Amino acid sequence: MAFSMAGRRALKAVLIDLSGTLHVEDMAVPGAQEALNRLRQASVAVKFVTNTTKESKRNLLERLQHLNFDLQENEIFTSLSAARSLLEQKQHRPLLLVEDSALEDFTGIDTSEPNAVVIGLAPDHFNYQTLNKAFRMIVDGAPLIAIHKARYYRRKDGLALGPGPFVTGLEYATDCRATVVGKPEKTFFAQALSDLGCSPSEAVMIGDDARDDVGGAQNAGMLGILVRTGKYREGDENKISPPPHLTCDSFPDAVEHILQNLL
Repeated sequence: MAFSMAGRRALKAVLIDLSGTLHVEDMAVPGAQEALNRLRQASVAVKFVTNTTKESKRNLLERLQHLNFDLQENEIFTSLSAARSLLEQKQHRPLLLVEDSALEDFTGIDTSEPNAVVIGLAPDHFNYQTLNKAFRMIVDGAPLIAIHKARYYRRKDGLALGPGPFVTGLEYATDCRATVVGKPEKTFFAQALSDLGCSPSEAVMIGDDARDDVGGAQNAGMLGILVRTGKYREGDENKISPPPHLTCDSFPDAVEHILQNLL
């Protein structure tokens, strides 16, 4: 344990990553449902924060409830939600490079004559023709908005490329910098905490991504707990500074640590 607790306020909120932390596709992490139920019995708020862009919040909720997780739609904050907020604020008309199953989270957003490029994880749309269309728009002045820039994620069949390499390719080709709205951005964590009535110093983040989950949370002033499930690879905890408050085997171990040491 490397993160000092000196001067920290009593824990009020736990932010929990989804893919790789509670589940991998349609398989739950062993013991995760029971651990979540134990956490809910404590005097702490719980919120689920995810960079998942392959499916809408509604589809994600249905997947998790099918796996017997106890959660409600208003407890989930996604990078798609953050992207929509930015589009509404800037009044952009986006070219949406996201999977079709995620499009419902942008219902009502004007996409006619697009003047901005929004890119998430869209394996079915990452082809030369579509990426070249995005490239030409950006060269002509359209802003590039990255829902997130994860390098890779975990599927049942192994690691798979995230949207980060494709975002970086467009940045390189157009000599521009993308605006990133998901984890690890401080604004993402601030938005996630905004309706929980607590400050970052009163919150902890649990996730399987050392950079985006744990590093991002700790840069925002929270504690970060890294779990060795999902996309975790040996030594990931050494790739961020400061190192995680705790690195443990899985979500149930993280919950046990919180219940025994942080409340």
